[in-house]
Amino acid sequence: MPTKSQMIAQERRFGRVNWLGLYTLAQREILRFANVWTQTLLAPLVTAGLFLVIFTIAIGPRRGDVMGVDFTTFLAPGILMMTVIQNAFANTSSSIVISKVQGNIVDTLMPPLSASELVLGYLAGGIARGLVVAVAIALALWLFLGIVPENPLTALFFVLIGGALMSGVGMVAGVFAEKFDQMAAITNFIVTPLAFLSGTFYSVQSLPPVLNDITHLNPIFYLIDGVRWGMLGVSDSSPWLGAAVVVGATVAVNVLAWSFFRSGYRLKA
Repeated sequence: MPTKSQMIAQERRFGRVNWLGLYTLAQREILRFANVWTQTLLAPLVTAGLFLVIFTIAIGPRRGDVMGVDFTTFLAPGILMMTVIQNAFANTSSSIVISKVQGNIVDTLMPPLSASELVLGYLAGGIARGLVVAVAIALALWLFLGIVPENPLTALFFVLIGGALMSGVGMVAGVFAEKFDQMAAITNFIVTPLAFLSGTFYSVQSLPPVLNDITHLNPIFYLIDGVRWGMLGVSDSSPWLGAAVVVGATVAVNVLAWSFFRSGYRLKA
């Protein structure tokens, strides 16, 4: 006759979810950024505003229209998505790295949470932070530039899937990084270049053919292009193709994160 612990394990093996544990982890991840909102929410909004103002002043008057819209309007969705990307990535990666450096990652690994529940809990925090930032920027764009989303559900989809993708990337990066300078290197040399060189500040139609083709290999390009379609109704590629690419990339990177949590790779001593 199976013991009580074996029965619990069997129940969990057939899909039983630890809802309380999942809710607690998600709540912890959301409160992490909410409690320091001036750093995690206000600062990105100010940075996004500075990007928009500086590029508009420096380039806008000479740039003219881009894809049938003025340069400032074209720029706005790209900056919105870039901010979402950076914040979703930062939320999960910083949470894991800080726990590893401080030696309290065991507090997350010891509770009866499966690898799937760990991934979902971290995802909740990253997506929530990205969504809050996106809504705040969208409101500012409406108030100051009069930009109303042409396809709001499409824009919301790409914001949410972008948050999920970069939260997953943040989990993978957090697992790999052993200290803060390694995390900074991943951010500065991988995440930031991918965000900047993905059509945030320009249309990829203006690139040489080779660079255009390379850009289309970058999933973040499809995130920015998809949000631009949702906000303005213009894009460099098909939103349907973009949705397929980013969904596939999101599933792949989160499955990788799941495998790390399941095996304890670089997490367990």
